[in-house]
Amino acid sequence: MTARRTIEKAPPPARHAAATIAEIGHWIDGQLRLGDAGRSGPVFNPASGVQTGDVAFASIEVVDAAVRAAKEAFVTWGDMGLGRRTTILFRFRELVAKHADDLARHITREHGKVFSDAKGEVQRGLEVVEFACGIPQLIKGEFSQNVSTNVDSYSIRQPLGVVAGITPFNFPVMVPMWMYPIAIAAGNTFVLKPSEKDPSGSMLIAELWQQAGLPDGVFNVVNGDKVAVDRILSHPDIAAVSFVGSTPIAKYIYETGTRHGKRVQALGGAKNHMVVLPDADMELAADSAVNAAFGSAGERCMAISVLVGVGSATDKLIPLIRDRAKAIHVGDGLEGNNDMGPLVTKPHMERVRGLVEEGVRDGAKLVVDGRALKVTDRERGFFLGPCVFDNVRPEMSVYKEEIFGPVLSVVRVESYDEAVALVNSNPYANGVAIFTNDGGAARTFESEIQVGMVGINVPIPVPMAYYSFGGWKNSLFGDVHVHGQEGVRFYTRAKVVTARWPEPHLRGKNLGFPTVT
Repeated sequence: MTARRTIEKAPPPARHAAATIAEIGHWIDGQLRLGDAGRSGPVFNPASGVQTGDVAFASIEVVDAAVRAAKEAFVTWGDMGLGRRTTILFRFRELVAKHADDLARHITREHGKVFSDAKGEVQRGLEVVEFACGIPQLIKGEFSQNVSTNVDSYSIRQPLGVVAGITPFNFPVMVPMWMYPIAIAAGNTFVLKPSEKDPSGSMLIAELWQQAGLPDGVFNVVNGDKVAVDRILSHPDIAAVSFVGSTPIAKYIYETGTRHGKRVQALGGAKNHMVVLPDADMELAADSAVNAAFGSAGERCMAISVLVGVGSATDKLIPLIRDRAKAIHVGDGLEGNNDMGPLVTKPHMERVRGLVEEGVRDGAKLVVDGRALKVTDRERGFFLGPCVFDNVRPEMSVYKEEIFGPVLSVVRVESYDEAVALVNSNPYANGVAIFTNDGGAARTFESEIQVGMVGINVPIPVPMAYYSFGGWKNSLFGDVHVHGQEGVRFYTRAKVVTARWPEPHLRGKNLGFPTVT
C-alpha cells in the first residue's frame, strides 16, 4: 500500500454512536505498513470514551525493518549537501504550517486537550523546525591556520547515523519535533516510536515529510509497546536514543541504552513548584497558577502542580484561585467554548481521582473538588474537573507523586528560605517559577534554585527552540538537553583534523614526538 494518499482532515468525534475504528500501522521506507495480525492496542477519543482506532504493535522484525531502511537511507542522506537538506526542511515547515489544523484535530481527538492548546503545541514544534532550517550555521566547525609551520587544524561535526526517539502521549506532535528536525537536518536518519495512545499525528507527519521531498527511509514510524522500545534500545545499528516520559522509564531507557553502547538523553518526570512572595501581583499570580495547573488537564511536564505560598501570600491567593478554577469550562476539546478537556485514558483518570481521594484522607483541605463533574452528551468521557488542595504537607502523596492531572496543591511556608529549601529538597527538578516584584529576590532565586528551567513571573518557562529544554536531578538522565544547540551536539559528533600538505624537502625520517615549530 503506497503512502501517497490524500491527507484528510480528522473528522469530529461521534456523539452518540461508535466511530469507525481506523487501522493504524507503521511508516517504513516511505510506505504505510499495516500491522501484523494479533498485537495491537485501542486508541480512544477521550471526550466520548469511544474507541476510534486500533494501532498495530511492532514486532522485533518490524523494528528491524525500519532500522534497516534508515541505515540504507543514511548512506546518501548523510552525504547530501546542506543546501539540499535545508530546502527539504523549508518545504516541510510550510507543509506543517498548512496542515496545522489537521494535526491539532488529531491531537484533540486522541489526547483530549482543547483545540486551541493543540494548535499551540503544533506552533511550538514548528519553532524547532525553523531552528533546524539554520543547520548550515549551527553545524559549522572551527579552523586554526598554522598551528605549526604549514600545518592547519580544524574541527568538523558529523552525523551519528540511525537515531531514534521514544515520545510520550501528552505532546504527540511537539515532543517528537524537539528531536527529529535537528537530527535529520544534521544528516542522521530517524526512527520514531510515538505513544500508542495518540499515534495519528506522527503518521500524518510522515506523509508531510514525504511530500516535502525527504528520501524514503530517512524518517520512519514504528508504533508499539515495550517490545518495540526494548528492540530500539538493543539494536546495534541505532547510535542514539532520545526519550521523554516518566522518571522510572527514563532511568530504564538511560541504563539500558547506554549499556548497549548508545548515546542517550532521557527526560523524566516533574513536580513543578510556583513560589509566590507576599509582594507579588496576586491577580497575576492567581491567573498564572490556574492557567499553568489546569491547561491540558495538567498533563504537561511543565505544569505547575505545587503552589508555595510564602507568609501572607497564601490567604490572599486561595480565594482568587478557587474562583478562577470553578469558572473553568470543561468539555470536548473540539467545542470552542471549553477551556479544559478530558484526561487521556480511563485508567489514568481513575489514578488521578484516586490520588485526590488519598489527599482528602491524608488531611489536605480540598477547596475545589472536580470529582463530581458531569459533561452533557459526554457521559463516557474521561473527565475530571479542576481540584485545588490547601494545607498540603510534603509527606502527603499528592505532594510526592507526579499526578499528571488537574490537581493543584498549595503548601504554606513562612519564609523565602523555607520555600527555596522545599523546592531544592524535591527529587524532581524540571521547572520552577517565582512570582515577586522584588528584583533582588528574583535574581537570588534564579541563582540558588536547583532546577533546570526557571520562570520569573512566568509560570511555564518552556525555552524557545534556540535554547535547550531539560531539567536536573531525577528529571534528566544523561548530560544533554533537547533541541537548541545542545540538540545539535547530541545528534552530531566532533572530529578534529590536523593537516599538512608538505613540500618535498619536509619529507624524511623523523621519529620524534610532533612539536610546534
